[in-house]
Amino acid sequence: MRVTMTSVAAGRPGRRNEDFTGVTPNAVVLTDGAAIPGSAAICRHDVAWYAHRLGGTLLGLLSLVPDRGLPALLAEAVERVTDAHRDTCDVADPISPCAAVALLRVSGGRVEHLVLGDAALLLDRADGPPLVVTDPREVVISRSYEPALKAAAEGSEEYRRILRDLRANRNRPGGFWVAKDDPRAADEAISGSRPISEVTGAALLSNGAGRLVDPFALAGWPEVLSVLASSGPAEIIRRVRAAEARHGVAADDATIAYCTDLGES
Repeated sequence: MRVTMTSVAAGRPGRRNEDFTGVTPNAVVLTDGAAIPGSAAICRHDVAWYAHRLGGTLLGLLSLVPDRGLPALLAEAVERVTDAHRDTCDVADPISPCAAVALLRVSGGRVEHLVLGDAALLLDRADGPPLVVTDPREVVISRSYEPALKAAAEGSEEYRRILRDLRANRNRPGGFWVAKDDPRAADEAISGSRPISEVTGAALLSNGAGRLVDPFALAGWPEVLSVLASSGPAEIIRRVRAAEARHGVAADDATIAYCTDLGES
């Protein structure tokens, strides 16, 4: 498997890239940390620490435990990272660090995939449109809070209260699911597999990179795959940055892992 990866931080002063991506010979991991105001008061580790620690743990498990399903591996990774800061941080608080996750693995003649949270995973198919794997629950719920957030002064007590109410929907029935402190969230991931003979390529995108499709609507997912094939991940991110500038939207960390030659190693 050949993987081309590009990750571009938002460039905000004092803030690290909260995305992570990495590969093994037959698997790809992408995590997208969620930046939440006020989390420093309840956790000494920032969101970048959580996203990178989770991504690194997943890479290790994918290499060492190749016969376990992706949801089980994600559950174990969440538990290990939670244990690493359980004694120093309030890991159960709704605003403690968390991350969206996308995983791809080639094994046993199949391409396995998993998405939890607002990342995206695309499987390019020779005989039809791409299979788009997304988990829309967080986006749907977050957008229902947008009018109240826009009406409140950013940084005000009311603004923080609305954010806390939004985050209280995390990892609960009827809400949305992310990698955080509870390994059972992995059971809620969108996962599946396809025969490798049906898949010609794949892409994993953080929420910031997927902005070209949603919310900017400047391309569909088939066009994203076409641009990746012709120009690589950097071109998609360049277009995202240009759209952010035109719309006056703050930049977000943007990360893409583009996979071709998916034959098993």
